[in-house]
Amino acid sequence: MRTPIIIDCDPGHDDAIAILLAIANSEKLDLRGITTVGGNQILDKITENALKVISFVNADIPVAKGAAGPLFGKLVTGEEAHGESGMDGPLLPPSKFRPVEEGAVEFMLNIIRSSEEKITLVPMAPLTNIALLITAYPEIKERIEKISLMGGGISYGNVTSTAEFNIYVDPEAARIVFESGIPITMSGLDVTDKAAIFEDEIVALKERGPVSTMVGELLDFYSIFGKKMGYVGSALHDPCAVAWLLHPELFESEHLYVTVETEGKLTRGMTVADKRKKTDRPANVEVLVGVDREAFMKLIFDSLEKLDQELLAAEGN
Repeated sequence: MRTPIIIDCDPGHDDAIAILLAIANSEKLDLRGITTVGGNQILDKITENALKVISFVNADIPVAKGAAGPLFGKLVTGEEAHGESGMDGPLLPPSKFRPVEEGAVEFMLNIIRSSEEKITLVPMAPLTNIALLITAYPEIKERIEKISLMGGGISYGNVTSTAEFNIYVDPEAARIVFESGIPITMSGLDVTDKAAIFEDEIVALKERGPVSTMVGELLDFYSIFGKKMGYVGSALHDPCAVAWLLHPELFESEHLYVTVETEGKLTRGMTVADKRKKTDRPANVEVLVGVDREAFMKLIFDSLEKLDQELLAAEGN
């Protein structure tokens, strides 16, 4: 059985790799569509990035533009990490595709309503689109199988000491999603920082086929900010949310009650987990806390190699 999914994203270097991972594993994942939301860069830029990524591998997947900014306040972007385009590095060819006319909420709603199977949502960006969907159409929650998201961290943040970027950008939306009652698996910093690719592996990617080389060039740029922040290797944050759907056995997890702080001056955007041994709060989130890094990297390399072969075969015809 293929799992039908919608990816909600803001490409973003790691978003691009996550999209490619889903496309490469189409025998397991049925990618019904991609929605975009303002995050790593402004909406128009990250939507164009999503279109360029799918164009590069000739994957005609519908893309719908969503919210330009958070539910409240102004958009905070990740330009410092992702560059002026939101996905600086390789010069990708212009997109062959255009976004669909529907907005992201309507697009997701129509897919979920028309599907015979429940849909799994894979958000790897601020959760604005998902919050808007389930707030406007609360009945649709019954048609959502689960949410595998990248965001948060129960131990620390990366924008502030307590808040991870995706949650920090729109904590009100995140709180709506975390408290929705939909089954959630959270790939937060506790696991994604452990899913790092190192310099020698990036070099190895650039010695392979066209898709692997493009990803290696993305990571060349992406690693610059990580080095400034003291990291050894580049954390592949967003691919964890897809990899868990493909191979949950690669990950360690804890089932916890998690909500989002929206008021605290020092803690706004924090994903607050109840880790007490005895608690009156039932667990609502499967929090990923560990990963078999070597097996995870093999999945990434094998998936990119598959796309390399498919693209080279298509170019040879």
